[in-house]
Amino acid sequence: MAQIRLKNVFKRYDDGEKKLFVKKHVNDFAVKNLSFECKDKSFIGILGPSGCGKSTTLRMIAGLEKITSGEMFIDDVCINNLLPKDRNIGLAFEDYALYPPLSVYDNLAFNLRAKKLSEAQIKKSIDKVAPLLKVDELLTMKPSALSGGQKQRVNIARAIVREPGLLLLDEPLSHLDGKMRQTLRQEIKRMHHEIECTTIIVTHDQIEAMSLADVIIIMKDGVLQQLGTPLEVYDQPANEFVAGFIGEPPMNLLKSVIVKTQDGFYFSFKDSDLRVKVPDFYRSVVKDGMSVTLGVRPVDVIITKTGTSTPIPVAVYENFGDEGRLSVRVGGELLNLTTQDNMVFKRGDIIHLEFNSAKTHLFDPETGNKIQGE
Repeated sequence: MAQIRLKNVFKRYDDGEKKLFVKKHVNDFAVKNLSFECKDKSFIGILGPSGCGKSTTLRMIAGLEKITSGEMFIDDVCINNLLPKDRNIGLAFEDYALYPPLSVYDNLAFNLRAKKLSEAQIKKSIDKVAPLLKVDELLTMKPSALSGGQKQRVNIARAIVREPGLLLLDEPLSHLDGKMRQTLRQEIKRMHHEIECTTIIVTHDQIEAMSLADVIIIMKDGVLQQLGTPLEVYDQPANEFVAGFIGEPPMNLLKSVIVKTQDGFYFSFKDSDLRVKVPDFYRSVVKDGMSVTLGVRPVDVIITKTGTSTPIPVAVYENFGDEGRLSVRVGGELLNLTTQDNMVFKRGDIIHLEFNSAKTHLFDPETGNKIQGE
């Protein structure tokens, strides 16, 4: 197995550098001062939007991209100058890249034969791995006869059949439909537990990262935004970007001004009569007239058809069967909410809102960073 550690890693694409994909302008840093550590046998998700540097990070770990500066270690060995073949890494790309003329068995055996293993050893390895990814019944077939999900299973099986210490998965589910994504996601999680291999998955899909990873690394513009467990990044986002990126639907972020009254502090909103009481644990960090961004998840606002709070009309309602989603206007912004399946609304219905103050978040509107309460 393997422990991976990155220390102050930078990546910049220069004029003279030959590269397959050009996503950054010359001299822009694709990755900036990135440091993190993956424990042995852990499952790490690198999450972020397109162009954030997550795939570049994976390619640097694999040895397919040279780092500009910094250090990378597998266990206690610095791998900066190690060739990819010497890193004991298995890599599965989003594109299946299977050899069309070869059977599934021969695709799995290809790298093992390159290592001069005997056919008996190769068969033993394939017989061990094929059932894990449910490709044991596909071994005699050619890639052209496989579905997208089957091809990706073979692709991942080919990466782990060589028994790597570190398994790298680059957007492995991006080409699959919704149902197949869910199925293969479960298979990847089960496989990880069975082979006990340190695994890193790169994805732009926060549902994949939340469901698969033990620890999530969230990136934006090449910079680490937050590292934590799925529960930590969901409940305690470090900044507005993480708050708005994690969660489905994402956290509401409303521009607000603090107003002090005889009853205490309230969040006020431009062009809206809605007022929300500021929780006591924020009283030491707010003041009258202070501009903040209020963050609240859709599930943390209780909707009622009657109440004493400011009445507000429904702007949009969507019924998903097991839950409903509605939006109301708070000044010039939309506040998105979720409802239970027994509550049905239509546009224009008047509702009342009760905020779960313990679940609210404050962010600095200039820096985007979270403001910590008491």
